[in-house]
Amino acid sequence: VQLQASGGGLVQAGGSLRLSCTSSRRPINNYIMAWFRQAPGKEREFVASISRNGDSTDYADSVKDRFIIARENAKNAVYLQMNSLNPDDTAVYYCKTGPRTITLYDYWGQGTLVTVSS
Repeated sequence: VQLQASGGGLVQAGGSLRLSCTSSRRPINNYIMAWFRQAPGKEREFVASISRNGDSTDYADSVKDRFIIARENAKNAVYLQMNSLNPDDTAVYYCKTGPRTITLYDYWGQGTLVTVSS
């Protein structure tokens, strides 16, 4: 599975962005999918995950009620709608296969940078 994350950029605090993660080689419908992020000088952390058919989601407390994860299996895509952004959300965002736990068998996208200015 080769994943590509896109949609990052510079946004003011309070603004919104939508990230996309697509798979170009293999379908992702058989995978739970997740978003992680890594801020400068910090460890990579879980953001959100979504079940294979999209009927179940999981969020980190820090983004709950602000971010929404969704997927379109027909398009081999997973999305992260980010609302009410604040400077603490500044990070490189990664999509990966699998849930909030990290294993050696996960596939990762290359990351997309989100910068939130105050």
